[in-house]
Amino acid sequence: MRHGDKINNLGRKTAHRHALLMNLACALIDNKRIFTTLAKAKALRVYVEPLITKSKEDTTHSRRIAFSYLKRKETVSELFKEVASKVANRNGGYTRIIKTGNRQGDAAEMAMIELVDFNEIYSNGKSTAEGAAKKTTRRSKGAAKKTATPKAKKEDTASAE
Repeated sequence: MRHGDKINNLGRKTAHRHALLMNLACALIDNKRIFTTLAKAKALRVYVEPLITKSKEDTTHSRRIAFSYLKRKETVSELFKEVASKVANRNGGYTRIIKTGNRQGDAAEMAMIELVDFNEIYSNGKSTAEGAAKKTTRRSKGAAKKTATPKAKKEDTASAE
């Protein structure tokens, strides 16, 4: 019985599961978007998001930890150069899972998992730093218009007299 077991074993032994997640993580970091089953995508998100968080701090220790998870020098360097610079201002939620329907052969639920900051469609080509600088609330705009309008009316009536 698997009472309280939080990890999805994906029908594999431990070593096979670690190898699978390592290869999926490398593919995700290299390609920025991969298609896989929904269960593997959810397991991959738990595996890769802590690595992306560690990549924000570019130290020898964090590089060695990332290498112990990924086992590929090129992927680790891309993680620390490209990916870390894009997600520097983000506090978490580096990946997005989008369900894409069922696979024809075995009707397995398929999903696309992607790195959020590398999707030009949703981000409109803007970086997160630009988006954060432009963020305002509607209330402040409305309050500014209401306070400016009576003053402008007083000035208009004063100039008319």
